[in-house]
Amino acid sequence: MKAAVGDRIVTASGVVGGAVRDGVVVELRDPAGAPPYLVEWSDTGERTLVFPGSDSYVEHTPGARDASGTPSAPSTSSKVWRVQVAVLEDDGRTTAEAVLVADAPDRLRAIGEARKDPGDVDVPAIGDEIAVGRALRRLSDRLLGIAESDIESSTGAPAHVHH
Repeated sequence: MKAAVGDRIVTASGVVGGAVRDGVVVELRDPAGAPPYLVEWSDTGERTLVFPGSDSYVEHTPGARDASGTPSAPSTSSKVWRVQVAVLEDDGRTTAEAVLVADAPDRLRAIGEARKDPGDVDVPAIGDEIAVGRALRRLSDRLLGIAESDIESSTGAPAHVHH
């Protein structure tokens, strides 16, 4: 991972339901742009020294500069989108809620349900698998629908994303 002064760093929460934090790299310790970085966090304004891990990524900002003041070269960016799934089991019925936590769309959610046939043995893990699978499928369908709408808005032509 390499960064330049002015780049945005985004770090996912280490806990389900936790906030995603972002901040701006304000100082480099390594002239080549390797960690650690001094980051000013957007939520608190606090500046901390950051050694980013696999839960972090850098968004390169046009006009960002390396430690020598040279404009940083454009490069690829990566993003972390997280899906949180909550499962509720109640007397042979299972409900799963899948929530996408990402930049855009901001928060997207879908529900999946499963119920045990009255004559079947209760195996909660199977209900979980079915309910979660249905919630994730619906979440995927909603996300692809948003993508189709965005394509149509930007091109002015009908769009269909093949699944």
